[in-house]
Amino acid sequence: MSPNASLTLYTFAMSHYSEKIRWTLDHIKADYREVCLTPVFHIPKALHLGGRGQTTLPVLQTPQVSVQDSPRIIDWLVQNRGPIDLVPPSIAPEVRAVEKSFDAIGKDVARFLYAGSFGVADAHIVKLWTDHATPGQAAFIRIAYPAIRWGFRRKLNITQASATRAHQRISEVMAWLEAQLADGRRFLVGNTFTVADITAASLLAPIACPSQHPVYGDPAYQAGMVAATAPFNGRPCLAWVRNLYDTQRGAMRGGAFE
Repeated sequence: MSPNASLTLYTFAMSHYSEKIRWTLDHIKADYREVCLTPVFHIPKALHLGGRGQTTLPVLQTPQVSVQDSPRIIDWLVQNRGPIDLVPPSIAPEVRAVEKSFDAIGKDVARFLYAGSFGVADAHIVKLWTDHATPGQAAFIRIAYPAIRWGFRRKLNITQASATRAHQRISEVMAWLEAQLADGRRFLVGNTFTVADITAASLLAPIACPSQHPVYGDPAYQAGMVAATAPFNGRPCLAWVRNLYDTQRGAMRGGAFE
């Protein structure tokens, strides 16, 4: 990671969408630096850079434009840094279709895990939210945590009913993934590693807890989320996620965890 890198990736360290783009940039050996923002305090930066009235991350700042949201970032990379082997032109529609289907469960994964950990692992959540915070930001989050937690519940519509629906949708996508993998294939589209694989693995990584990830692989994270992730224990697709991390992830070069 060069301090003068032409690309800057703004992320949450624990965000699965951020991991999707981090992994993509690492794979194509892009020269970028990563800036991990702190929940709540990220809002002005996301609004300013995104320019779309949205507070979502990741945002990729380029010399020409800032691009918000992972599918749009992939679009930009294909158009401006392509061709990239992760989106082969001959199978691009199929790759992007799989990407879209897994992107669609991203909020469900967050909703389900927070529903199972709010009130159970609050101390661990505070740690996750403050790992990259300034001392003042961390103090504010600790004091205001009950109000921030309430805001997250509202924003993600976290209720018992919504958590049940999220579990169902995640289970359906896992079943689809396991059906695809039943023939012994390594990769989801064609015979090559693509954005489809990165998206599927990244979006399920908070549940699979691959050891390579500094957040999901942290024993403290796994202990804090043990009750939330328990309903998916033993799923074959999670073993595939962990194997993909073992064989394809490589080093995280963005600088988020230095």
